[in-house]
Amino acid sequence: MEILAECTAKAIIHCAAEKIDITDWLFTLKDQEYQSCSVSHIAGGTSVSQDGKRMSINVERIAGNLLVQHYIEEVGERNHCKVNSISDSISDMGITKLGITWEIKIIPITANSCEFVNKVLVTSTPEFLAVLKAVNIENLEMVKSQMLQNVEAHNNEETPLFAADIHNKVLAGKWD
Repeated sequence: MEILAECTAKAIIHCAAEKIDITDWLFTLKDQEYQSCSVSHIAGGTSVSQDGKRMSINVERIAGNLLVQHYIEEVGERNHCKVNSISDSISDMGITKLGITWEIKIIPITANSCEFVNKVLVTSTPEFLAVLKAVNIENLEMVKSQMLQNVEAHNNEETPLFAADIHNKVLAGKWD
C-alpha cells in the first residue's frame, strides 16, 4: 500500500463547535445535499457494513474517473469522523480499486467560530498497481502528481460547500 495522494482543505464555520455533530452530519447527509456540494458528486447514501458499522456510500466522477466509495466508520465522535473505503475506480485504464480514507473534524477557534477540516488520503491496492502495469504505466510519480492535483481540486471545491451545509443545519437547530 503506497500513498498516492493526501490532501487537506479547511473552511471556517461561524458558530460554536459544540453546536455541530460532524459524524451525525455525515451519516444523515441526504443524496441531494451531497450532490449540491460538488459538480462531481453523483449520488450519496448510507448503509450498514456486514459487521454492523455505519457506512457512507458515495458516487462521484473526478477527472473522468468514476469512483464508488464504500466508507466504513472507524471513528465516530461528535467533532471527529474517520471513514475508510476500498473504492471501485472505473476509468479509461479499466476497473480497479483504490484505498480512500476520509477524515473530517470540527476544531473550535473562538466561542462563535470553528474550523471544518476535510482530509482525504488515497492509497494504492494490488489491483490498482496491476492495472497500471497492464497499461504500461511505470512512472508512479507521474500518477501520484496527477492524482494529487485532482484530489486537491475536488477537495477545495467541496469543503466550503460542506461547511455551508453544516452551518445551515446548525441554523435550523439540527443538533440542539
